Parts: sequence; structure tokens; C-alpha cells
Amino acid sequence: MSGLLFQIRSADDVIELIEDVGFLPFFANHIPGFSVEECCPRELWFAEGVDGPWEWKGPIARSGRCVYGKFYGGKAGFVSRAWFPEFANFRRDGYDFDARYDDELASRKDKVIFDTVSEHGALLSKELKDICNYRKGGNKGFDTVITRLQMQTYISVADFVYMKDKFGQTYGWGVAKYSTPEVQFGYDFTTSAYRREPEESRERIIAHLKTVLPETDMEQLLKLIK
Repeated sequence: MSGLLFQIRSADDVIELIEDVGFLPFFANHIPGFSVEECCPRELWFAEGVDGPWEWKGPIARSGRCVYGKFYGGKAGFVSRAWFPEFANFRRDGYDFDARYDDELASRKDKVIFDTVSEHGALLSKELKDICNYRKGGNKGFDTVITRLQMQTYISVADFVYMKDKFGQTYGWGVAKYSTPEVQFGYDFTTSAYRREPEESRERIIAHLKTVLPETDMEQLLKLIK
């Protein structure tokens, strides 16, 4: 068994697991059993009148105990607060976003979205699209840009907000509210591993994951965090 022997039944359970393992994809992936999806009983998914993983994402993201975003192969997942600085140092390759852009390693579209989120502190996805002209007849490729910025750890999801109808009842899927780890946790904390080479942060992460998933081979672990 490569995955986790842990059953999730609440948002607090998810947070506990994230803090134990450090890194946790939301969806099933190439490491069997290593995801929120696989650790949560099926009856808690989409059950009428019962909160489950979809409803827990917002409270978990705003708990301050982990970071949420599309971190694993362009798909959603969590990184614990304790491990996020190492993760950011590795994924950013030691670059703040402005330095990455100055070295022509980020596109103009990336910069506009990153700067807009940074300036406002946090924005709902529909607000961000509107400000950056990702409307009909406007810019294209929003999902590609926002996913890339999350994979590089420059953008995170701070919360999910549910729309309300005229009767005050929530409806639909939660709308992502984008922020930056620097806004959520502070610049000094987020960049606290910058004193190390990115490769050292990578090795620290791999060594930790080997203790969490001892039967998982190196190739699978590298695929998870690359």
C-alpha cells in the first residue's frame, strides 16, 4: 500500500492529515491512496444536506494552517504551513515573481494577473477575469495562466465564496478567491527558505515524503512535487 491509512470525516480531519503528511493532493493521483478523495468515505461526497470535501475546502483554505491551490500536476491540493516555505523555494527556483519576469521567465499575461491579485490582496475569480479583461472578446487562456502561477506558488486560493439568490440562499459551486501566499502568511515567512538553494529544499521535501510514503519509489515522489 503506497497511500495513507486514514479516514477523513470532517474539515478538522483534513487539516490534521495535512499537518501530519505536509503535502496532500485533493484528487486521486499516481500514488494510490494519497489524496483527500481516497481517504474520505463516498457517502460524504455530494450528499444532500451533508457537508463533505467540496464544502470543507473554504474553511480549510482560510484556516491559516495550510495553503491550497493547483499544486500537483495542475490539480488541486494542500501544503502544510510548516512545509510551504520549502515548497515555494523549490517551485520558484529561488525567484520572486518580479525577478522571474525581469529575467524573461514569465509572460506579460502572468505579470498582469499576478500584479492585479497582489494589488488587491484577494479577488474572486470572476472579479479577476473582469479586471484583466478575460471576458467575451477579450483575453484568452485565463485557466492556463492562473494554474501556472499556482504551480509556481505565486498565487494561492484563500477561500471559496458561494453566491446567494434573492432569498439569501447559497447556490452553485464555491467561487475561488485568489490571493498570494505573501498576503496570507507574510513575505518573511513565505520566503524564509530562500537562504537555501532550491535543490536543497527539494531534497528536504523528498526525504520527508519518504518517511510518509516509505513504499513509494523515488520516481513517483519526484512526479508528485515537480
